[in-house]
Amino acid sequence: MTEDKNGLVIVGVMTAQKYLKTRAKAVWETWGREVPGKIIFFSSEESKVPDNCPDLPLVSLPKVDDSYPPQKKSFLMLKYMWDNYGSKFEWFIRADDDVYIRTDRLKKLLMSVDSGKPMYIGQAGRGNSEEIGQLALKYDENFCMGGPGVIMSKETMKKIVPHVKDCLGNLYTTHEDVELGRCVKKYAGIPCTWSYEMQSILYHNSSGDQSFTGNLKKREVHQAITLHPIKSPPYMYRLHNYMRALKIQDLQHERIKLHRDIYSMAELLRENVREFIRKPIAENVKLFPNSDRENYFGDTLMLGIPAGLKSFSPKSPSEVIPWDFISRSEYSLTDSNPRRRIHSDVKEGLEDITREVMASINSCSRQRGRVVEERSMLYGYRRVDAYGADTILDLLLVYRKYRGRKVTLPVRRHVYVHQHFTGIEAREVIEDQEDGDQTRQRNFPNFYSTFLFNFPPSKPEEDPVEDKTVHLVVPLSGRFKTFKRFIKNYEQVCLSTNAKTELLVILYPHKLEDSVDSTFNLVDSIKLKYKNAKIKILLDKDNLFSRAKALDLAIKHLNNNDLVFFIDVDVAFTNEALQRVRLNTVINKKIYFPIVFSQYDPNYVYYFDKSNREKKKNQFGDLANLSEPMGYWRLFGFGIVSLYKRDYLKIGGFNLSIEGWGKEDVDFYEKSVRSYITVFRAPDPNLVHVYHKVTCDEKLSSTQKTMCKGSRYETLASKDTLMKIICNGSDYLTFSKKRSRIVKPGN
Repeated sequence: MTEDKNGLVIVGVMTAQKYLKTRAKAVWETWGREVPGKIIFFSSEESKVPDNCPDLPLVSLPKVDDSYPPQKKSFLMLKYMWDNYGSKFEWFIRADDDVYIRTDRLKKLLMSVDSGKPMYIGQAGRGNSEEIGQLALKYDENFCMGGPGVIMSKETMKKIVPHVKDCLGNLYTTHEDVELGRCVKKYAGIPCTWSYEMQSILYHNSSGDQSFTGNLKKREVHQAITLHPIKSPPYMYRLHNYMRALKIQDLQHERIKLHRDIYSMAELLRENVREFIRKPIAENVKLFPNSDRENYFGDTLMLGIPAGLKSFSPKSPSEVIPWDFISRSEYSLTDSNPRRRIHSDVKEGLEDITREVMASINSCSRQRGRVVEERSMLYGYRRVDAYGADTILDLLLVYRKYRGRKVTLPVRRHVYVHQHFTGIEAREVIEDQEDGDQTRQRNFPNFYSTFLFNFPPSKPEEDPVEDKTVHLVVPLSGRFKTFKRFIKNYEQVCLSTNAKTELLVILYPHKLEDSVDSTFNLVDSIKLKYKNAKIKILLDKDNLFSRAKALDLAIKHLNNNDLVFFIDVDVAFTNEALQRVRLNTVINKKIYFPIVFSQYDPNYVYYFDKSNREKKKNQFGDLANLSEPMGYWRLFGFGIVSLYKRDYLKIGGFNLSIEGWGKEDVDFYEKSVRSYITVFRAPDPNLVHVYHKVTCDEKLSSTQKTMCKGSRYETLASKDTLMKIICNGSDYLTFSKKRSRIVKPGN
């Protein structure tokens, strides 16, 4: 039971026996422990503290049951709070077990109001349209709606509690909050606060059970002190975590401002910032106590840079960061698709910026008698540099003046925003669980037992990530030369380093290339060289090549808990790529679809460098050169994927009716997105798809043929490279002119 020394507020939560294990527990374990004072839960006479929450501060009110309406429970709760804690607290709150209270903002509000005066604070109501005239309220009377919470000062409680028995004996309606309002008006002489602001401060959502189950990044959620109703306990925890995240953001912002103060102070004193932050601010008192530690990440040189759109100064034209233009679509010079829809992360970021800017603009709206509302964003610019994100927005706003002469005007304003990076944070996460043992060390032999006493070394502790065996599955038909190249890569990365991997090749005979025996001989020679090499070939002579059927056949030869990595024979990989597979694939939780870097045709990339062209053709996966002229990130390729066999089966596997090239990976990706498992995508610089000519079979379906041709043309070269070739090649321009004469407008 939390109790503040200052005795600011005591909260009484009305609940019932059937909700003690759920709603009451959720309230106590979230905002209830952070009340700047005391919180007590009030229930019926027979209620007992639940087994799953033994420290719940519960009061079972004598001669009170859980029947509805709870007038008796409400009035006797207030009487109990006053009789036992009337001299200890300034404010008293009547709350339900389905309300969330932002305790930090509540404290700020209550400390700004005089508790020595009669106060009855809440969201004023007079009943809905059907109840008007039936609540026995006079024209100037109202009541505070009970759902969002009711706040009463010490003076108010002092006046009404002695008359609780009289108020209970003269009930006009079945509404508990209406009768409480009538009692306050009669004996304290005050109505509920007539204030339009209370609708947003003590916020009631009319969506019922669906309230606060969706997106929480809304103005109403950010402005409110209380949020009502939250009917499902899991959403109470979710909302609490969201509010804690907002607090973390505020603290990070405060940290940035402190770093800026230090930075500016060093400049005012004309001292070097790096040396200044190491000086003590008093005897034996360092500015940064942990700065000598190895794991200290504080960096005033970066975090202390003043806010502005000119924080980053490029030293050469190549360092200039272009702006992305945002309107109905997003336009970018750095993307292979210059015009695209606004990505969800950018859209969410713009909404966050706009909400924070409008909150800042309206922070003093009450004193100024005006409010500014956002209508729409007309356009904007955005970029990300070494210090953070810069945004320029052109907003259409509505200016409303409600004090004095009322005015409503549309206005346009430019907003300039710099969002600074907040510094480096490091966590160790294994199997989606954060490792709390920061001092744990693995795979280090015990020096003393081994070398001093000649005891046998203790068995190293198993690493849940390193010890995962990755089962690489490669479908293959012909292409012996490419497979030979792949095996060489596998040998260097896996076999020579004793990495925990197994290779399974699904082999189909090729109608033009007779390489089945060569493939078996190559694998046998590798097995002779590496005795522990686990490489297996499954030969399917009875069917034509189908990637979907090949991968599904491989799955049948694996165990349910095996980690499977579907990879193509054209892909070059490193040990770092396998580590990402282990880290980003979690059984029953996460599937990893890495975004692969795909090389362009060397004939076009090195079009103007004929001496180097043949040499570059033979390089297998140039992992050191992942720039745009060399290739592109295969954003719409889903064939490379890692998952557990158990999850593959639950999702439904590949569509085995798809024959020939393509489409099976897109179908499986869509199934994965719709499944219960999280799909994780990220570019992996250690997976490179080596260029090879794409041949599209005329027997493919129209959809597959379109996808195949699109992939073939997309892998030729970048738009810049093709433009340079066309502009510098007279043959291309001559062909284009002849073509334009043949196809004339109107013909």
